[in-house]
Amino acid sequence: MSRVWFITGASRGLGRAFTEAALRAGDRVIGAARNVEPLADLARRHPDGLVRLPLDVTDRAAVFEGVERATAAFGRLDIVVNNAGAMLLGMVEEATEEQIRAHFDVNLFGALWVTQAVLPQLRAQGGGRILQVTTMGTGGGFPMVGLYAAGKSALDSVSEAVAMEAEQFGVKVTIVQMGGYDTGLFTTGTTMTTPAPPYQRLRDRLIEMWGDDAGPAPDTAAPVIMELVGLPEPPRRLVIGGASYDMVQAGLEARMADYRAWENLSRKAPG
Repeated sequence: MSRVWFITGASRGLGRAFTEAALRAGDRVIGAARNVEPLADLARRHPDGLVRLPLDVTDRAAVFEGVERATAAFGRLDIVVNNAGAMLLGMVEEATEEQIRAHFDVNLFGALWVTQAVLPQLRAQGGGRILQVTTMGTGGGFPMVGLYAAGKSALDSVSEAVAMEAEQFGVKVTIVQMGGYDTGLFTTGTTMTTPAPPYQRLRDRLIEMWGDDAGPAPDTAAPVIMELVGLPEPPRRLVIGGASYDMVQAGLEARMADYRAWENLSRKAPG
């Protein structure tokens, strides 16, 4: 029996790649995005398999209404992919309150609203999957992408709680920590801060370090997602990308080494 997917941010990047992969597998998809026009070609090729849903995930009421419409379209939801996201690029001091709040509205609250909206349906039908798309960079902050990592790190923590709360209902949650893919996140999906002169030397060094490589195509990650949703007992967390896995592992080892170096100081306090 074909599965029913609900994918946010479905019109481009990873969301588009996951949508295409699900349709190729014979599944049905509700593709949600602010602008669903880029999905028109897929809708023509899969008239019975794809429903396009215009949706702004920052609007909580619209999300709940959209999930009701999505559920009505095919009668159930099996796999929910919280993929919609944006990038706020710049030093923390440079970011305005408006930029920060708008950023968290998409990357944290948007995913949270969708999660809250789908849980009653998944619980009522006896189970389902939620994939929370975050980033391999949630293990710690990094210059210029600190606020992006902060929003995704918060989503990681919330998702851990949801996983433990909802597993009793047959709902399985996986935090999908994506590596760097050519999704347009750093172009069409990016809000830039106004550069502050004191940070220019660091900014130049970071830009040189990152280079021009946008990363692999999003569709190279889709087979991993398809295998993941087929696992009867999926992992709670999964890094997507071999190079990203190595970086995450190195970061964890460095962090533990730092903890161990100061263990004596830590143990001087009770608790």
